[in-house]
Amino acid sequence: MNGVDMPNTASQDNVSSTAADDESNIVIHVDGFKKNYGEFEAVKGISFEVKKGEIFGLIGPDGAGKTSTFHVLGGVMNATAGNITILNQSPRDARKQLGYLTQQFSLHLDLSIQENLEYSAGVREVSTEKFQERSERYLKLMDLAKFRQRLAGQLSGGMKQKLALCCALVSAPNILLLDEPTTGVDPVSRREFWDVLAEVSAEGVTTAVATPYLDEAERCNRVALMYEGTITELGTPKELIAKLHMHRLEIRSNRIELLETALNKSAKQNQAIINDIQEFGDRLDVLVSEVESGKAAVLKSAAENNIEPPEIEVSEPNLENVFVSKLKGTASEKGGEKQFHFQKHAQTPGTVAIGADQIAIHFGDFQAVKSVSLKVEYGEIYGLLGANGAGKTTTIKMLCGLLTPSSGSMTLAGSKSDLRSSQLRKKIGYMSQKFTLYDDLSIKENLEFYCGVYDVPRDQRQEKMDWVLETCGLKGQEALLTRSLPGGWKQRLSFGASVMHQPEILFLDEPTSGVDPLARRQLWRLIRQFARNGTAVLVTTHFLEEAEHCQKLAFMVAGEIVAEGTPSEIKTSQPGKLIEISTDNTRKAAQVVRQTLDAWKVAIFADNLHLNLENPDQELPKIQQQLQLAGVRLNSQRQIPFSLEDAFIGIVQRASADD
Repeated sequence: MNGVDMPNTASQDNVSSTAADDESNIVIHVDGFKKNYGEFEAVKGISFEVKKGEIFGLIGPDGAGKTSTFHVLGGVMNATAGNITILNQSPRDARKQLGYLTQQFSLHLDLSIQENLEYSAGVREVSTEKFQERSERYLKLMDLAKFRQRLAGQLSGGMKQKLALCCALVSAPNILLLDEPTTGVDPVSRREFWDVLAEVSAEGVTTAVATPYLDEAERCNRVALMYEGTITELGTPKELIAKLHMHRLEIRSNRIELLETALNKSAKQNQAIINDIQEFGDRLDVLVSEVESGKAAVLKSAAENNIEPPEIEVSEPNLENVFVSKLKGTASEKGGEKQFHFQKHAQTPGTVAIGADQIAIHFGDFQAVKSVSLKVEYGEIYGLLGANGAGKTTTIKMLCGLLTPSSGSMTLAGSKSDLRSSQLRKKIGYMSQKFTLYDDLSIKENLEFYCGVYDVPRDQRQEKMDWVLETCGLKGQEALLTRSLPGGWKQRLSFGASVMHQPEILFLDEPTSGVDPLARRQLWRLIRQFARNGTAVLVTTHFLEEAEHCQKLAFMVAGEIVAEGTPSEIKTSQPGKLIEISTDNTRKAAQVVRQTLDAWKVAIFADNLHLNLENPDQELPKIQQQLQLAGVRLNSQRQIPFSLEDAFIGIVQRASADD
């Protein structure tokens, strides 16, 4: 036997055992899946696997094929080609072991919370004993137990989605399929929703989720990026960010607009250094291939344009950077190039366009807005943020003259009275939460209708409509019914219809709800165009990354403004520090830490925990000791900057605790 290596049978057995364990751990298997609608190929042969207990994210722009994939996984439709198994069965045969939330609310709005749960349990043949146990548990987990007799139609968006998740969980499914489950849900409810997913994941429930929110996707264990029916990237969030091989520079300057123009010119000459430039409310985000050469390019552009050296901070890229970099320049980003033909406003940028002084309104005994004071200047983008029911939409309706305040005073485009006059309304553009165009009219018919409503001069109407069509990438498709358009195109079309008359004041109530990052990015380019030409913009949004585009923000809680400032000011004003920790058991670590910290101070992001600590020097040693006693190994810890979502949740929770 000299000179001959004998096979290590024990080692081979271990390898075979590991491979077998990995194979048995796979609960969703998709291989070469295709889905056609007539001659249109919506999904073009994708393959992926999802493991037991994993949270798997499917992200991509409108029309990527995500919903078609979920319909087939849920057994609602059949695949055109390919092999799909769920728990070693066909999707149709596995349906009793699935919980499926579609994009639309899957609730009976005229039934109470309790009745919706009873109905779902009855359909799934859940025994009375098991129903009692599960319904109590999940209602308590989602903080809905005290509202069990309330009609579903009277719930906020966040409460509806949590109830829908309860209904899906009451049958104890092995797998959850969630198609954009938090669209239109406020940040507090979104975080609570994802905390519940982490809880059920720890119990072995597998979750596949489609989401347009990239900060949510960072909470997934793995994500797949879909584009035009194919998967272009697959891996953990950290793996996808690392594959980008880029660094993010946050740049702050008192001449943001001029610096952005200069950097865009520089980027064409330095494509190997500067990958992407995006403007936010009080900063630029620049993706660069190398930090020092990127900084040098920024400083050179500033010097050449007589701009004071800007403040430059190095940050980590995020999943949205991956998404945009991968899909920038594709057909999904078409449109947005044609410039609007602006006419000069008589108003001077910097003067007050929208003013409110302690406005309040009540409906019977209910006080929807207690006392709100704010000022929005011409040329400014002002963001109004708050949880569901905070009073944002009611405030906007008062500010634009749709509701009369019970007390307080207002100024609108220089008028302090007669805020409902037709002359004043011609100066206002309004885009509501819901899609405001008519689904049964064609694109062209809708645009013609709004030209008439806003009294656009007849000799300018075709030019304005052409601008909307080219901006939305819909030139040549004017005869399409608007109901046939994907969400992102609908929102851009709705925005275009509301600004064709170049309003002096523009109200946008959640303009990009459910819109993918590319469509959102384009819409904000258009919003900035109008602001730079003197339009005052007041916007509400549930998407905190989007709120970064505003120059000034106000946070509303229970009908009052509790914080105001630039995005950077609000983030840097937060007490304490945000600490990211990594352990060998994320879910158990979260349970341990929540024994001493308020639940809102602990958030699960994939394999890490984010801890909002007001006294980290005192709190961290105690947390480390707790984890050690619980048998949880702490792998690493580091301080990370507060996001706007962290700031928002902290401000809202502290304000609520003070009430």
